[in-house]
Amino acid sequence: MSSAFQRRLLMPIAAAGVIGLALAGCTGDVTQSKGDTDCSDYESYGTFDGDEVTISGTIVEEEADRLIASWADFATCTDIKVDYQGSRDFEGNIAQLAEGGNAPDIGIVPQPGLVALLAENGYLKPAPAAVEANVDKFWSPDWKAYSTLDGVFYGAPMLASVKGYIWYSPAEFKDKGYETPKTLDELMKLTQTIADEGDHLPWCAGLESGEATGWPGTDWIEDFVLRQSGPDVYDQWVKHEIPFNDPAIVAAFDAAGDILKNAEYIDTQSLISTPFQEGGLGILDGTCSLHHQASFYEVNWGEGVDVSPDGDVYAFLMPPVKADDPLAVTGGGETVVAFKESDAITAVLTHMSTDTFANLRVEQGGTVSANNGVDPSLASSPLLKDTIEILQDPNATFRYDGSDLMPGAVGSNSFWKGIVGWVSGDSTQQTVDTIESSWPK
Repeated sequence: MSSAFQRRLLMPIAAAGVIGLALAGCTGDVTQSKGDTDCSDYESYGTFDGDEVTISGTIVEEEADRLIASWADFATCTDIKVDYQGSRDFEGNIAQLAEGGNAPDIGIVPQPGLVALLAENGYLKPAPAAVEANVDKFWSPDWKAYSTLDGVFYGAPMLASVKGYIWYSPAEFKDKGYETPKTLDELMKLTQTIADEGDHLPWCAGLESGEATGWPGTDWIEDFVLRQSGPDVYDQWVKHEIPFNDPAIVAAFDAAGDILKNAEYIDTQSLISTPFQEGGLGILDGTCSLHHQASFYEVNWGEGVDVSPDGDVYAFLMPPVKADDPLAVTGGGETVVAFKESDAITAVLTHMSTDTFANLRVEQGGTVSANNGVDPSLASSPLLKDTIEILQDPNATFRYDGSDLMPGAVGSNSFWKGIVGWVSGDSTQQTVDTIESSWPK
């Protein structure tokens, strides 16, 4: 599925319309006059006498305000009018808009698979040399590869998330003497301990997400594939070099099913109906102890909730099979691509590929970047600081959300639907066989 973490984070339970946001409409809160702005970081771009650059993406509401604030000084200093329009329908509409010649100048695309589709259809412009130089400097080769097709590089990464976090209550762990598990076996022993105590279920989750219902379950499978079988098998699976019903994938489904299909461990009846945004909130009222969700889930805990090692809630990464296994995580992010070309567009793209922009956005709060020039101390919580350090760790293995890399017929269709049927009673073999049959020939 689209692991477009911003879209998932902000997708409402009820339908919402397109929200248009323009930099000029946000003055006062996010822009400064030239007299108040230090333009030293932007002198190399020159000035553009009010040239307009349009940007669209899935980011809306408060996150859009934070994004706009991140390029406000750049816009002021270069005299480029940057107009951003956020839409929850961006992913579904952008190819059609591009085909009709109505695409924005720049798109913030949350799926590598969609970047590839747009590039294959000739809608995207290759990234400017300055953008590619920044990506070579500030990101790992893996991140660059996600937006490279047939040797052509199309866009810089922007924000990121790390998946596979398991959220918990530090107070409960302290009061009951629970230890943070160091292996998957220890995680299952902790799960059984909580179940045996009998006062509440060990786990809670929510898989409902409108048309994308089921996507949180795909994250479980991806985490187990990476931990149980390693990055090489993960890559083969995503590229369909092994079939979706390979024994390694069956093993991952069965391992996830030991929790998600076990009524002693989780409320199996509510999984499909519980919105993913609400899936972990039972930790706060003591009705569950553990919740599997990405770093971006932090903002869902609500105002006033302390997210820290000694706070109301915190998280540890899903552990490996063996305690000394190398650190390996899944995650997601977005790519900044161009549908048109101009000097002003190149300037905006270049700025958004710098460590300056990344630090400004991280400082706004609520998210992280895999840009290795980001100062982790700017993160808005200890968890996000840890997340940045994981993304910057040269010894960590990072793999992009698998369903985002798969063809749309699988990653954002049969895989989601397969999860729904699987947690509702379909067998693992039936599920993986059906998904395998959906893979484009």
